[in-house]
Amino acid sequence: MSIESGESDLLIGLAVALGVGLLIGVEREQRKGEDPAHIVAGVRTFALIALAGAVSTLIGTALIAVAAAFVGLAALLSYHRSREADPGLTTEVAMFVAFLLGVLAMSQRELAAGLGVGVALILALKSRLHAFTREVLTPQELHDGLLLIASALIVLPLLPDRAIDPWQVFNPHRLWRLVVLVMSINALGYVAQRALGARLGLPLSGFASGFVSATATIGAMAARARTQPDRRPSCVAAATLANVATILQLALVLGALSRPLLQALAWPLTAAGLATLVAASFSGLAAWRDGRNGIEPLKGRPFHPTHALLFVALVSAILLVAAILQHWFGDAGALAAAGVSGFADAHASAASIAQVFNAGQVDPDVAGIGVLIGFATNTVSKTTIAFVAGGRSFGLRLLPSHVAMLLAFAGVLWLR
Repeated sequence: MSIESGESDLLIGLAVALGVGLLIGVEREQRKGEDPAHIVAGVRTFALIALAGAVSTLIGTALIAVAAAFVGLAALLSYHRSREADPGLTTEVAMFVAFLLGVLAMSQRELAAGLGVGVALILALKSRLHAFTREVLTPQELHDGLLLIASALIVLPLLPDRAIDPWQVFNPHRLWRLVVLVMSINALGYVAQRALGARLGLPLSGFASGFVSATATIGAMAARARTQPDRRPSCVAAATLANVATILQLALVLGALSRPLLQALAWPLTAAGLATLVAASFSGLAAWRDGRNGIEPLKGRPFHPTHALLFVALVSAILLVAAILQHWFGDAGALAAAGVSGFADAHASAASIAQVFNAGQVDPDVAGIGVLIGFATNTVSKTTIAFVAGGRSFGLRLLPSHVAMLLAFAGVLWLR
């Protein structure tokens, strides 16, 4: 039985290697038909190269090295032949990549297949990638993109993931992760604007980002509204839709931790979601009617690092105040804990209440009040950030949706 299984894995690996080679080769064959003088390798050559990589793994490591050297030499000869007409190395590099994917297919066939599709896609998008890089992407966008990548892949892993203060608030890794998140949300909104226009792009990106962090989304949209006042209606719509995502995610958290508590709070959550959705529709309608959002070219940059840093500083200040109050007055039961944690995250507050409810320490009415308190303190935190980061105009436009969301939840909870 094990022999049959081993033979099956062997055949599948060979088939994946052949398929990857054929896929890359088909793309090169099409390009060869457009310019036969510059591309010397086609579908058969790439299929054989990938298959050679797979077969070499069955014979030994030494043959892999010999075969790799042969493919590399063939690629160099191909480049020497065509360098005067086409100094590029794309086909030659693709030949060596196809060989490596053939080797990889024998041990990690899913990864090899996925990478093969990615390589073929990159090759097929040559014209579009060149046009995007040379004609669409600006130097400022490239600079900000590299800054975001460096912040996420270089700075973030180097920061310690532990609190460095007595109140357990200032965790450098988590705070910087929030900086990266805010910059990413702003960049997502910027890309959505370029692709769909401000009237559609910003609200959709705000809704999607709200599942990651509605607070960070509101801070990012507030900062964009301050720097781009003509986009303010779309930014308000995006921030409001982020709250819709918060309510949906809150229901998912409660459902995952305590279905009885979710059933008890189903109507208050539904009312809050509908109220926020209605407010978002009014904001979206105002953004849609603003013709400038669909006509004027996009201005500014994907994100401002200073705005992200100021946002995280504000969040840290709120958390510090909440932690100090908790340290002075202690945990006066589940309600006080929910209120303190709600300043940072409504979902964390609801999760703590759900755990206490599951333990039988509070009844459904008290649990509902605890979720409401966390919801309220989180709304206060979001409103403060909206006014500070976006200015009075942005804060006042977002405030009615926050009030409606909170009153709808509290009203239905009280009537229940």
